[in-house]
Amino acid sequence: MRPSPLLAWLGPALDDAQAASWQLRLQEGGHAAVDMVHGAQALNQVGAPAAPRAVIVVANAPQLLAALQGHTWPGGPVSLFGPTPTHAEADALLAAGVSGWWPDTLSASALNAALALDRVRWQQGIDASTQLDRARAQLDERQWVDRAKGVLMSARGIGENEAFTLLRGAAMHANLRMGELSRSVTEAARWADAMNRAGQLRMLSQRLAKLAVQRWSALDARRARTDQDEALRRLADNLTHLQALPAPATGSAPWASALATVQQASEDLSEALSGRLGAEMLRRVDERADTLLAAAEQLIVALEAASGRRALHIINLCGRQRMRVQRVAKQALLAQSLGDAGRQASLPALLDDFEAALRELQAAPLSSNDIREVLHAANDEWLHLLRGLHQLNQETGRLTLSQASDKLLSLFERLTASYERSLQVIMA
Repeated sequence: MRPSPLLAWLGPALDDAQAASWQLRLQEGGHAAVDMVHGAQALNQVGAPAAPRAVIVVANAPQLLAALQGHTWPGGPVSLFGPTPTHAEADALLAAGVSGWWPDTLSASALNAALALDRVRWQQGIDASTQLDRARAQLDERQWVDRAKGVLMSARGIGENEAFTLLRGAAMHANLRMGELSRSVTEAARWADAMNRAGQLRMLSQRLAKLAVQRWSALDARRARTDQDEALRRLADNLTHLQALPAPATGSAPWASALATVQQASEDLSEALSGRLGAEMLRRVDERADTLLAAAEQLIVALEAASGRRALHIINLCGRQRMRVQRVAKQALLAQSLGDAGRQASLPALLDDFEAALRELQAAPLSSNDIREVLHAANDEWLHLLRGLHQLNQETGRLTLSQASDKLLSLFERLTASYERSLQVIMA
């Protein structure tokens, strides 16, 4: 049954005769269809209709305020007829959405005029709220567009007009509003940066262990010490940046847990590196480095799940190559320094993984002249690293291995940054 356009809630103090008087007055004012309800009944009926309708309340202000608490009233003006409210009650009534309050002694014509005035007042409020929401949405959209333009200008080295044209064309192609697309572009850039930084944690875990071996074996020890200090600063900087990211809309619990685990593993590794150089210290550093590596991997898994962006796979793949070249050098140097045959035996699988990933990167459709140039240089430098591995029992071979791993690291840093700035990744 369709509800009447007017609902009258009669307070608990009104008797049947007074209720009949109100119904008569409303009918005389032209309101033929009126739903009349009493007390607790009203709370169920008032919130039921989907269509907006006017609500007349015949009660005092405290009774209405008590009834409003915890209940949703229909979209439409609410008019209170009864004793004049106090200033505090009036403020509370306005905040609760009451459109007006009137004496309960109005004639039929005055009552009708009061209801009409409250409806106009209510409609003006709705219109003002709609305009405000629209203005806020437009401002929000402009802010997202400005951010997205900044992302593209920085990543692609283009001007503001070109960035805007690129966004507009992509929005039309994807059948999205400019604001929607711009927000997605901005968030994609943030996730790509987070993936890069999480991958750096993975690499730094192995690099710090490798540099500790170099210091102990006096293999370019002075530079190794400087590089270790720089790697520790970089580790702390990346962690600070990742912890400052807003919690993802989905998967926030795994992300927070993974970050906390990485933080603890990072502190444990830093503590181990402060110890006195020696075989036992190297074993402890290596164990904690691998703990940080495992924690960083879990962080990346959580990040991929939270972002929901498959395009980040290429950044993860390339970022893992940075870790592998440092891990190969670390394992080889530790095997030689500690006489650990087990570490030597782990190298073939690591080398196979690196070469398989290198082939995948070379075959990936995401490419550019710069990316192809870096991949070619990485392939040549990889051969130098293998030459150093074959001469591990000589100091020149170990130095070649260390230097090649650092050059490969630099190349894959450059390559990861290229993928991070790639238009395909940003716009995916």
